[in-house]
Amino acid sequence: MAKANLAMPLEANQTPRGTLAGLRAYWKSDLLSGFLVFLIALPLCLGISLACGYPAIAGIFTAIIGGLLAPFFSNSELTIKGPAAGLIVIAIGCVTEFGFTGGRDPAADFQAYRLALGVGVTAGVIQILFGVFRAGILGEFFPSSAVHGLLASIGIIIIAKQFPITMGLGSEGTPLELLAKIPTFVVNMNPIVGLIGIISLVIMFGYPLIKNPKLRVIPAPMVVLLVTVPLGIYFNLSQAHSYSFNGRDYILGPNFLVAVPANMFNAVTFPDFSGVATSAGLKYIILFAFIGSLESLLSAKAIDQIDPWRRKTNHDRDLLAVGVGNTAAALVGGLPMISEIVRSRANIDNGAKTRFANMFHGAFLLLFVALVPGLINQIPLAALGAMLVFTGFRLASPQSFVHMYQVGREQLIIFVSTIVGVLATDLLVGIAIGIAVKVVIHIVHGAPVLSLFKLRADEKRSDKDGPRVAVKDSAVFSTWIGLKKRLERLKGAPVVTVDLSETFLVDHTVMQKLHEMESEFKEAGSKLVVDGLEQHRSLSHHPTAARQKRANAVVQRV
Repeated sequence: MAKANLAMPLEANQTPRGTLAGLRAYWKSDLLSGFLVFLIALPLCLGISLACGYPAIAGIFTAIIGGLLAPFFSNSELTIKGPAAGLIVIAIGCVTEFGFTGGRDPAADFQAYRLALGVGVTAGVIQILFGVFRAGILGEFFPSSAVHGLLASIGIIIIAKQFPITMGLGSEGTPLELLAKIPTFVVNMNPIVGLIGIISLVIMFGYPLIKNPKLRVIPAPMVVLLVTVPLGIYFNLSQAHSYSFNGRDYILGPNFLVAVPANMFNAVTFPDFSGVATSAGLKYIILFAFIGSLESLLSAKAIDQIDPWRRKTNHDRDLLAVGVGNTAAALVGGLPMISEIVRSRANIDNGAKTRFANMFHGAFLLLFVALVPGLINQIPLAALGAMLVFTGFRLASPQSFVHMYQVGREQLIIFVSTIVGVLATDLLVGIAIGIAVKVVIHIVHGAPVLSLFKLRADEKRSDKDGPRVAVKDSAVFSTWIGLKKRLERLKGAPVVTVDLSETFLVDHTVMQKLHEMESEFKEAGSKLVVDGLEQHRSLSHHPTAARQKRANAVVQRV
């Protein structure tokens, strides 16, 4: 495409870009989308912060910095940068290991928060290095079913931790213990706080059922606030007092409301780096850097697939943007950030054209907390808890389990193994368990052990048929990066063929990614042909199911 004239608006048939010309041409649609995303982001940022054990304002800091800074480093046109529910488990684990007490000892909580900020800065610097040294392709390594299991387990943990808060109760205990106590939480809830939480849950879960777009102009989280803030004022939550209900006494007060400073700048907190070199510090640096990067890359890829203009994110630049944003946010007291999927999808649905919608969303957040921070103090914690319960449910929805079963029973086993592993141990061990289960299943299905660690592929060229890459033994997640690099080098050819006839196993991850690459090649004016699967049987009826060579077609292994 020819370089746009900065003095003139872009033509309607041109692909929108985050340039000065793009800002001039599309500022109205980006401004509107940025405002609507701001309405979604405000309550979610507050809720995510509190769920992480950070001050409520920390998430706002992150979203402001992600909005104002990231668009100038990343070319991802429609992603919204900010705090995400997927990192709650890591963040709360970090502050807990640094001595977080959940409010029983404010001094210890503040120090744990500062130590976590030191970890956040270090992880951000590592993400910058990921971007500089082009490590964005590492997001291609992890098997799809294990990643989905990781996200689902995070959703389950969020539900377990936030449901008691929605009922006006404490959330001490392991996720499994809290899940077992859900009926008890309902029976023992603080009635007034529980009423606010239940109304919020009804709105969040009922809103997607509304099909009329005119009735859904205001995002569901903002509707929750418009209903629950007046309820909180009516029940006088800002003043400590007690009340009786059904023969029992209950307490209400400001501890059931969000607390933020009257002056945003008073909330700026600087990190303490003394915990970085400890075992806990090193563990959470790895988790923040790797899991945060993986989630961000997955979100950016997902948004690229639904971008109306099919624009592609440079993953290395996006990692650089996230790293710069995380470093800056943690230096002033903010949460970790990623390219956030829910707000990014809302950004598309609201008509955003370029990355300046992200910038406008950050600017609106900055103006709100600078001019009217007192309104935040009227938000009931139960309402924020309900929003996060809904977010957790979306991460661990029943449809996720159904989808994995449809892809293949072995994928469901890997998915559930990862979930159980995370719930029983932690994120790193859990995803390692999921990957280990996948490796065992591959061996059972006939993949030679050595082929799980080294790609065997020959490349042939002919004037008639074009380049052909023949893969031997197996094509699985652990060798996908090598295969992907070979195929991308050939993208300029009219036709590129992947010959899988000599493989004993092609796993779901590779089938899925080859399917994605077929679309990428088509958009680049080329064609990718997947050949040689006639002698393989599909492990399910799903188009991206794993393929195993039939027993009567197996030949002597080389």
